[in-house]
Amino acid sequence: MSERNRTEEAELKALQAALGAEHAAVYGYGVVGGRIGEARRADARSAYDAHRARRDELTRAVRDLGGTPEAASAAYVLPFPVTDSATAVRFAAELEERVAAVYSDLVRAATGDRRRSAAGALREAAVRAVRWSGESVAFPGLAERAGTPSATAPSPT
Repeated sequence: MSERNRTEEAELKALQAALGAEHAAVYGYGVVGGRIGEARRADARSAYDAHRARRDELTRAVRDLGGTPEAASAAYVLPFPVTDSATAVRFAAELEERVAAVYSDLVRAATGDRRRSAAGALREAAVRAVRWSGESVAFPGLAERAGTPSATAPSPT
């Protein structure tokens, strides 16, 4: 396999992972929206819309590289029960942190415009994570920070 083919294969794999994370985030924000208090409802709606747009962008990018976009799961396992506004806020912050981690992998694998787009998505997810949690990290999206590999959130059932 040529170097170019290996690079495109790695990029396609990272695109599919980011697409999976966006599918999970869209699902997750449906949960958040059902439990979030009125004061943060507009934030949840904005994040939901942003993740839907990124999901659609990634679907096109996967097709552009000759891949078949992976479909969303019918349901996802939540990392903890989301029962009220406080847990909805905590879950939204975790969703964004996990999305940022996957985009950091895409930044590493992509080139050109896709890399710029992935960096923008990473930045947006990191900003939303800070807005939800009130805390920031020096290098958002790095799996080493959390001590766990990048993963989509929530997990498919």
